[in-house]
Amino acid sequence: MPNLSDLKNRIASVKSTRKITKAMQMVASAKLRRAQDAAQAGRPYAERFNAVMAGLAASVGASEGGPKLLTGTGSDQTQLLVVMTAERGLCGGFNSNIVKLARIAAKQLLAEGKTVKILTVGKKGRESLKREFGALLVDHVDLSDVKRVGYDNASAIAQNVLHRFDAGEFDVAKIFYSEFGSVVNQIPTELQVIPAKFEAVTDEGTVYDYEPSEEGILADLLPRSVATQIFTALLENAASEQGARMSAMDNATRNAGEMIDKLTIQYNRSRQAKITNELIEIISGAEAL
Repeated sequence: MPNLSDLKNRIASVKSTRKITKAMQMVASAKLRRAQDAAQAGRPYAERFNAVMAGLAASVGASEGGPKLLTGTGSDQTQLLVVMTAERGLCGGFNSNIVKLARIAAKQLLAEGKTVKILTVGKKGRESLKREFGALLVDHVDLSDVKRVGYDNASAIAQNVLHRFDAGEFDVAKIFYSEFGSVVNQIPTELQVIPAKFEAVTDEGTVYDYEPSEEGILADLLPRSVATQIFTALLENAASEQGARMSAMDNATRNAGEMIDKLTIQYNRSRQAKITNELIEIISGAEAL
């Protein structure tokens, strides 16, 4: 049983930990507001861009003259998984949930006899995946020095992916990230970006004329579409990370408070028992005289 000194030191240690977790919760809360606003502000543009691309893709179809980013290579043998996680931990299951989804996808593809390549964005994803899929990692993007993700970061990642596609390194590319739902709800998401897939949009009564041609516009917009989807994923990830960290630090603060209460009760009981024993020894000694 720990003595009073040990209990006192432990209570002081937990109190210090609670101060840290509370401070981290407040910082995450402030960052969450900015990240959430950025993610929500980017959604209307992404949705409208998707609607335009869906209309163009539906018009062109899978014709032989269509852009390769839309029609694909005609095979799905080699697949590139772009796993996007955070650079830091202490955010609950945010990183592990994304990695878990990517790991399941990789194992399924390997079981089907496919060739899998993995490109990681964020240190935590790389650290988790290299233990099991170290031989499959082809590249890593470090964003640890980036204070706030921007379109330039997404464009650089997109150029990396597109360069590899043009070089024939893979047939299908998918990104893995977490869609922000709320502070306590982040949804691990898998999205195919090459060949492009767009949700069908009903726009009855509207007819568009495209110049110079639908194929030419698609050839110009499809690379931007890849960058836009990656940028949207980065924004969703940023909001999800701060939401998960805020929730995790709130739970840690509550747990620290409960532990302090339990240790304080234990300390008081031990102190009372020690005083009682000392009184008994004094009384017994007085009676023996």
